[in-house]
Amino acid sequence: MLLLALVLMTVALISALTAMQLAIHGREVGIPNLVGMSPSEAERTGAASGLQIVVERQFYSPNIAEGRVMTQMPPPGTKVRRGWLVRVAQSLGPLRVAIPDVTGGSERVAELNIRRRGLTIGSVAHINSPEATQDRVISQSPPANASGVSAPKINLLISDGAEAPTYVMPNLTGQPLGSAMLALQDAGIKVGKVSALPQMLPPGESQDAPVTPSPLSEPSAASMIVSQTPPPGQKIVAGSAVNFEVR
Repeated sequence: MLLLALVLMTVALISALTAMQLAIHGREVGIPNLVGMSPSEAERTGAASGLQIVVERQFYSPNIAEGRVMTQMPPPGTKVRRGWLVRVAQSLGPLRVAIPDVTGGSERVAELNIRRRGLTIGSVAHINSPEATQDRVISQSPPANASGVSAPKINLLISDGAEAPTYVMPNLTGQPLGSAMLALQDAGIKVGKVSALPQMLPPGESQDAPVTPSPLSEPSAASMIVSQTPPPGQKIVAGSAVNFEVR
């Protein structure tokens, strides 16, 4: 009886595994070859196998007619589950437009020139360049009149002009406001907000004694700097503003 029970359990386990394998593989389909089809034909072919087709990119191709599928992922014959998403690239046909030279102009002019020719803007990067003024195109990819271009996109490198000089913030506490302002202006650094602090009590006078608060005096060139922002030692660029508290 024990041996018979073991045999029956083994048969049941094998039957369950077989049924599970059939169920899993029964939902799998092979991806058809979509290359050369139009997007609508590819969608109908994919739908017949329970697949979803999406056109993700477009490239120039001297071999595949315009509007036809030129590549697909996953490739034909791959086994996938029903409902799988198949990504395809559509052919734009052979390159029929010349790549314009947009270097030396502004980013806006370059964009208009590129789009007028039926091309699109790819990635746009910015870099500090002492040789080129701000908002000038200093490089493009692909270059002007390039051949063998695969995608209708032009990447641009834009100049942000020369990099602003940097300084290490000096310690100006304890100095007269007037001399500190002159030193900062000579370095191209702006003076921001100047706040006057209340006057301290004379030495020996009790801090607890009732006194009439005196109004804050207006900062003057002779006012002494008590604190500064940014603090000493911090790096700042020309054109930044420095704030002071003075007495």
